[in-house]
Amino acid sequence: MARTLQVSVRNTKFQQWETLLRNRTKRHRAGSFLVQGVRPISLAIEHGWTVETLLYDADRGRLSDWARGVLERPHTEHAAVSGPLLAELGEKEDDNPPELLAQVAIPQQRLADLETRPDWLGIVIDRPTSPGNVGSLIRSADAFGADAVIVTGRNAADPYDPKAVRASTGSLFAVPVISAASAHEVAEWARKQPHAPAIVGTDERGERALSDHDLRGATLLVVGNETVGMSKSWFELADATARIPMSPKAASSLNAANAGSVALYETARQRAE
Repeated sequence: MARTLQVSVRNTKFQQWETLLRNRTKRHRAGSFLVQGVRPISLAIEHGWTVETLLYDADRGRLSDWARGVLERPHTEHAAVSGPLLAELGEKEDDNPPELLAQVAIPQQRLADLETRPDWLGIVIDRPTSPGNVGSLIRSADAFGADAVIVTGRNAADPYDPKAVRASTGSLFAVPVISAASAHEVAEWARKQPHAPAIVGTDERGERALSDHDLRGATLLVVGNETVGMSKSWFELADATARIPMSPKAASSLNAANAGSVALYETARQRAE
């Protein structure tokens, strides 16, 4: 039977959970992160992610059927947390705590674990600074059938940051998300694949429109940093650089998540023809 912790004050256990929200280094050192919401928690379980602890509102009179069903899972530690403290961890107002939070283990996902095929599709987001953009792009990758999302850059935004997790609305658990230190590491992996994907960068300086590129074969799309676009390395390593046509009256370019979503849509459109 699952062990139940009682947490009603800001004790050491509560501080550890807070750290998972606030501190990237300690989050990865601990190897886990917090998840909230019916869909994200359900998808984490459905896709076989390791749920280490389930935190539930100890002050709520009756939990929903869904929450009670999740808590019935065997071999998972439970924590009965006071409503105000659970609201803090869920970054909610004190009078509106989440019903359930899950502490989930960060998986060891590596480039070497990815297997390509003739119609494989991946997308790179290069040196992103916004966790929300990372989460939104993961959501789009899931929606348009991508096989992987790769985040490059040693200081890139963390896919397990709570803002990224929320923005992905559960898609984080459905699509492999790989972190890589550099463009060269990813390109070297891609070139060695039996079905080596064409690397197609996206940039407003691209000579041809994205729709003029054949994206039906194995493809690795690259979206640049929100401020400066793709790195010099990606310009050198890409097989082609495509632009997304925009109105000449546009005041600014698309942000990284939107540009990536457009590129993924165009790829899906071509493959559906």
